[in-house]
Amino acid sequence: MKKIYFLSFLFLAFSSCSPQYTYFSQSLYDQYRWNDEELKQIQFYLSEDLVLHRDAAESNSQIREGSIRVIDGQKVEEVIIPRATPGVFLFSPKANRFAISFESGSDLRYLMFGPNPKAGDKYMLLAKDWADYDGKVTYDGREYYVDNQQALTGLMVDLRKIQQVSVKSRVAGGRKL
Repeated sequence: MKKIYFLSFLFLAFSSCSPQYTYFSQSLYDQYRWNDEELKQIQFYLSEDLVLHRDAAESNSQIREGSIRVIDGQKVEEVIIPRATPGVFLFSPKANRFAISFESGSDLRYLMFGPNPKAGDKYMLLAKDWADYDGKVTYDGREYYVDNQQALTGLMVDLRKIQQVSVKSRVAGGRKL
């Protein structure tokens, strides 16, 4: 019986330390009203595995860090970003659009996310356009494709840590002669 209590205690202790991921949504963004500098302090995570692919024969440039596979006789360059990969906010090109980077080495390695009304305004992967089977995204200055099933890949945050992001502010009282 003591073992059961001890194991229960250990389970509770470890589960309370584990991250509490939740989708980043427009309502969360509106609630906290973060500016760009504050968003740079928030650790984002990817909700699902994401695979970017492009025809490797399109370019004469060397493939540096992507992997190459042969699919249906074509050479394909892939960039794989696993679920729960940490990412950082780089910039916001316009309202409700976030450029998030999941890889170091270049500030061109980012993906765009924004609120999706069909998914409860959660911040989901944005593409230039979604066709029948693929979406077209820009990554590292090149066009890649993602499968349409990955349209619901979203941004997640650790809710406990996000509530710890504090803002130091003060109001100047003025200065008289």
